[in-house]
Amino acid sequence: RLNADNARFLLLAVLIVLYMLCGAAVFSAIELPTEREAKERWEERLENFTRRHNLSRAELQHFLREYEEASVAGIRVDDIRPRWDFTGAFYFVGTVVSTIGFGMTTPATVGGKIFLIFYGLIGCAGTILFFNLFLERLITVIAYIMKSCHERQLRRKGVLPHNGRRGSGSSEVDSLAGWKPSVYYVMLILCVASLIISCCASAMYTPIEGWSYFDSLYFCFVAFSTIGFGDLVSSQNIRYESQGLYRFGNFVFILMGVCCIYSLFNVISIVIKQSINWILKKLACKCCQRCQRRLFRSRRNVVMPGNVRSRRNISIETDGVNESDTDGRRLSGEMISMKDFLASNKVSLAIMQKQLSETANGYPRQMSSNSKQNGFSGGVGALAIMNNRLAETSVDR
Repeated sequence: RLNADNARFLLLAVLIVLYMLCGAAVFSAIELPTEREAKERWEERLENFTRRHNLSRAELQHFLREYEEASVAGIRVDDIRPRWDFTGAFYFVGTVVSTIGFGMTTPATVGGKIFLIFYGLIGCAGTILFFNLFLERLITVIAYIMKSCHERQLRRKGVLPHNGRRGSGSSEVDSLAGWKPSVYYVMLILCVASLIISCCASAMYTPIEGWSYFDSLYFCFVAFSTIGFGDLVSSQNIRYESQGLYRFGNFVFILMGVCCIYSLFNVISIVIKQSINWILKKLACKCCQRCQRRLFRSRRNVVMPGNVRSRRNISIETDGVNESDTDGRRLSGEMISMKDFLASNKVSLAIMQKQLSETANGYPRQMSSNSKQNGFSGGVGALAIMNNRLAETSVDR
């Protein structure tokens, strides 16, 4: 088990590094030409400005550095709302505890920076706990709705009685008690919910903030995923039409969007885990096949102790399959000893012994076959909460 976890961890680390390298190559190819063009335009404007106003290049650069410092403190050329009034500070702490961190507002004093460390430590932990509890209840609601739809389908087929009681000898009804939604259905539902929230929020941001609809969608993803670049930030002007209603709607959309995207990320991580397990399984199968071929070549002409049989009694079907005295197929009329029987079935006996021991002690909780197929097993943190909730969601009629 430890080796499997280590292999999964190493494979995931390699895939993440490759993913980052590919992303860096793509972004560099897309954005670098635009950056160079902007730098050339800026150098040309700077040169024209210094020549027109008879200023030295060093004096102008010193002035621009002072403006950059003022910009960090919240001073802009255009009028914007104060960043550290109560509403601005409330917006700031919202970006802190949600881990968005736009970066357009940062504490400038030593006291503010020290307070932020302790405030963010508790606030981020509490907000992550809230997101986990939200995810747990969201999975419960989704499981209840999908199970209700599944029951209606069974009633239409006549498998489940309309009064909700079990029919005699119905395997579908017996398996309904442990039925759970597939991870792919949950991912699809969360994708649709996140898309609906983003589209509605973009329809609000476009006319009020003056952004294009695509920029509004871009802001929604950056904010809801808690990436928080800070190039586009909502609710920063001094005055808005229906200002109170807009700020309330902005708060609700960001809260709902962060919760849905956070839940979606956790479900996608389960799908990634399934894919990694599939890759490891394929690699293990290829390695086992190679080892078996090498073992077969090395032991093809070897007569093992305890497996005394004449060459004339070995048929084409039994020759070259497995030559050991515990793993190979034997002739139909050949007797085997109890020692050979136990050796060839030691894995099955160990599993049976473990199951009997767990049954006698009353644990673990039995999982249905559907739960093994939908991929909700294992996990840490939010994954563990989601997995346990999916294992427990069933409607008792």
